[in-house]
Amino acid sequence: MKIKHNSAFRLFAYGKDKDKYQIRLRVTFNGQRIDLSTGCQISSIDAWNPELEVVRSGYSGPRGETATSINGELHNIKDQMDTTFKYFEAIDKIPTPSEVIGKYKERLGGTIPQRPAPEPKKEMKPKAPGFFEVFDMFMEECGEKNSWTDATFEKMKAMRVDLKAFKGNVSFDDLTESTLTRFVAYMRDSKKLHTPRRKKSERNGDDSSGLIGLKNSTIDKKLGYLRWFLNWATDRGYNTNLAYRSFHPTLKKTQKQVIYLTKEEIRKIRNLEFDRSHAYLEPVRDVFLFLCFSGLRHSDVSNLKKGDIKQQGFESVNIKTGDRVLIEYNNTTTAILAKYKEIPFKNNNALPTYTNQALNRDIKELCRIAGINDEILVVSFKGSERIEERHPKWKLVGTHTGRRTFIVNALSFGIAPNVVMKWTGHNDYKAMQPYIDIADSIKAESMTKFNDL
Repeated sequence: MKIKHNSAFRLFAYGKDKDKYQIRLRVTFNGQRIDLSTGCQISSIDAWNPELEVVRSGYSGPRGETATSINGELHNIKDQMDTTFKYFEAIDKIPTPSEVIGKYKERLGGTIPQRPAPEPKKEMKPKAPGFFEVFDMFMEECGEKNSWTDATFEKMKAMRVDLKAFKGNVSFDDLTESTLTRFVAYMRDSKKLHTPRRKKSERNGDDSSGLIGLKNSTIDKKLGYLRWFLNWATDRGYNTNLAYRSFHPTLKKTQKQVIYLTKEEIRKIRNLEFDRSHAYLEPVRDVFLFLCFSGLRHSDVSNLKKGDIKQQGFESVNIKTGDRVLIEYNNTTTAILAKYKEIPFKNNNALPTYTNQALNRDIKELCRIAGINDEILVVSFKGSERIEERHPKWKLVGTHTGRRTFIVNALSFGIAPNVVMKWTGHNDYKAMQPYIDIADSIKAESMTKFNDL
């Protein structure tokens, strides 16, 4: 008998200022969960590597403990827990939490204090967790281990809602190729789309309700999230149905369109003079121009602190990837940072902060009054139906347009892609290729200007 279980180390803050961290072992099996104290602790969260679940090299604790000694103890604890489950596998028995704790404590000589989860009053045969229980375990484990952003949690929660709406009692065995095909059809033809409610004064002709069905590009992303979950569940023994691995429906898509601002459009925004009714857009313009001239994502600009402003440039720890980058100054970023240097913001932020939704809305208004009106053709597919939509460019501009603008203009100036990647935090040329193609076309068009000489 094989008992599927998972053991992972978790940090729990304690103390008056919550500045000390206990390291506990969390064990899950057959829908049960046990939390065990390891007796180890660290005095700084920066000393912990959440991906490898070890204390970082060089750490020295207040009692003289080192990373080597703590990691050795953690390794031994995890080994003893694995051996505990092998014991029950050998006797062909599904244990209760108290039996696991007892055998584990016996192996360690009772030296590790226990903090078990509450047990049921009656001993009952453990029930295998259901599909959505496993999905919740997936979000909890992967979210904590990989430090998911709020956006990633929201995407996974939306995936759970879609599965529940499609079939409320779905099981792993249900996910045959036929069922997955019906799920794609549900997302394309039946899923209701909800548009955010706006104040009456902020609505426009594009606001609508009762929209049905996702486009192919969105469905493809959601299938990627589903495969991620099913791979996790398969690796841990919850799922044995592998039909999803060969399920690759044909979803016709177009290459993602890169919306960026030209040099002339940036000048229009920079030279705007605001009347009293639009005075609120001045800090919005500053933040947007900072995005266009730094290459940072909105989340990273929102997290930029006054303490990150150094002599040689400003430092940013990428919220999405965790990478640390140093971005040198140019005239625009220098002027914007200087403008807000003496203004106090909450959390010691360097610039005004907005939610992504609010900033997207205000950037569109900024670009509208700046006259960013070129017509853009957007082509997409819903099933086999080709959808063509034409919009004034300002409707397609958002926070991420700033990052795209920075990359395209930097490449068109002739700055080497590997230098741009150091600023933006990209780690492969595949992600940069669409921008390189655009920059090459800009350079080719610029050469024709010599024909007028």
